[in-house]
Amino acid sequence: MPGRTPPDPAMLDRLERYYDLVPRVAARTEEVGPFTLFVSTGAWPFYARPRLGLDRSVTLSDVLDVLVRQRELGVPQALEWVAETTPSLAAAARAAGLQVDLLPLMVLVMPPITIPPPPGVAVRLLRADDPSIAAAQVVSRLGFDAPGTAPGPAGGLDRDAELQTHDAATDAFVRGLIDSGHLVTAVAEGAQEGVLAVGNHAPRADVSEVLGVATLPAARRHGIGAALTSLLVDDALGRGVDTVFLSAGSEEIARVYERVGFHRAATAGIAHPVPATPATSD
Repeated sequence: MPGRTPPDPAMLDRLERYYDLVPRVAARTEEVGPFTLFVSTGAWPFYARPRLGLDRSVTLSDVLDVLVRQRELGVPQALEWVAETTPSLAAAARAAGLQVDLLPLMVLVMPPITIPPPPGVAVRLLRADDPSIAAAQVVSRLGFDAPGTAPGPAGGLDRDAELQTHDAATDAFVRGLIDSGHLVTAVAEGAQEGVLAVGNHAPRADVSEVLGVATLPAARRHGIGAALTSLLVDDALGRGVDTVFLSAGSEEIARVYERVGFHRAATAGIAHPVPATPATSD
């Protein structure tokens, strides 16, 4: 179990303000009951979150109302929140038939731990015009398609095959965020293998979230993700950020981030429709 510090109300408030601010660079908003619904205007989908400063419990009716609005708009039926800040939402989301995932929300404890990349691998930040942005987006998809930290078959050949049909619209969106300073993207590259992992952080004033860290399954268990996260942390601190945080996809993944100096400080809630079970034949 990753190390955990008691929830700090001031920290939770800081994170809530950050969560409310970040999507607005690429989304419009609607207020639906106790929720702020972020409707994407770019290439990334968004979600609904409890309204900033919400001071009441969330009910089943509230959740059903925002799900109806998301369905009307044709956007993902997804909710995100901090469990310690909005403790009523998990039960309401489950009552609405959603799958609820409660994940480690981790904050960097100073000083950070520097993790060098393994031999033969280099980590670096990307400029907006870097040609590796396309490969980074493909690596992200392949990594998140195989969640967890276990090695798998998908590697450089799969990345290169997907690049042939890759939609460049996402690249343009990411380039715009990098160019505006709203996103910092880094990659890990093998001397011969090319891009093996990707990660980002999104600085806003003195807070930044590390997000989207993904490693090709064939390149896992070599410390690449930890080294990439270490580089992102170093860059964030160099920009004057003093609160760096992230949400880990599982307790297993949280242990990777703990190596860089992150400790569990709260719980990130995510709710979405239960995945359909594939039909089977007799």
